[in-house]
Amino acid sequence: MGASDTRRVLVTGATGLIGVRLVRALRDEGYAPQCLSRDVARAAQRLPEGAEAVAWNGRTPPRGALAGTAAVVHLAGEPVFAGRLTARRRAAIRDSRIVSTRQLVQSMGELPAAERPGAFLCASAVGYYGSRGDEILDEASPPGTGFLAEVCVDWEAEAARATAAGVRTCSLRIGIVLAREGGALPKMALPVRLGLGGPLGDGRQWVPWIHVDDLVALMLTVVRDARADGVVNAVAPEPVRNLELTRAIARVLRRPALLRAPAFAVRAALGELAEELLGSRRVLPKRASELGFRFRHPTLETALAAELAGS
Repeated sequence: MGASDTRRVLVTGATGLIGVRLVRALRDEGYAPQCLSRDVARAAQRLPEGAEAVAWNGRTPPRGALAGTAAVVHLAGEPVFAGRLTARRRAAIRDSRIVSTRQLVQSMGELPAAERPGAFLCASAVGYYGSRGDEILDEASPPGTGFLAEVCVDWEAEAARATAAGVRTCSLRIGIVLAREGGALPKMALPVRLGLGGPLGDGRQWVPWIHVDDLVALMLTVVRDARADGVVNAVAPEPVRNLELTRAIARVLRRPALLRAPAFAVRAALGELAEELLGSRRVLPKRASELGFRFRHPTLETALAAELAGS
């Protein structure tokens, strides 16, 4: 890898909720972000100044963009909560993650050893663990069951193949990301604002969460730190139950949260995906702690205040 390339980071999914903030942070840290997009004109409008949009087909990256990068960060993927899990949606969710990861890894391996990326950071999700009640889960815990758990297992296996090409590889199992501009938080906050908020089911299920700025900072740590490989749970150190989360949102918004969404109603509305909301995952960031990572928002109250206060 040439010296002129050591600050270049290639990002997929750069125009998404996490990607936009990550690209901005990379730029502010002195990196030169290049962003793969199937719609370069649209990407150029969304990306911060200093980021370069590069065309790709969603699977095979241009060799010139991949070669000699300090790191590749793979965030692209079909949204999970965009409809019921039909056969077509299942295939789209799997292919957008597993096939694209396979193609990226294959392209890395086809490069001369000196031109391969220094690191490969691939998104994954806490859905890997399935629903596990009150069991404490860390990176060494085995996978759970269900469609999304199976997707995560296969997704991470494809990413891990990059290690055979000599590329330091890390899969981030990401929890619910708290950000004002999209993702789960606005959807959770809306019924509370309308006075219709309340826990889902019995509210006792554990919810692993992370503030978006902590997620971005953890990604930067993985890009920089040669010790960061394998799997890292991208969750805050204090998971909460769904009831606690709902009440905390209500406190920040100064609204009541007295109504409960019965489990049967959630299942009727979402089908199989309901278990991703009703299931319990008490996930801890053991590996991040071992790396010395310090959370800016380790508690739910500070994270929610940063994103919702005054809104």
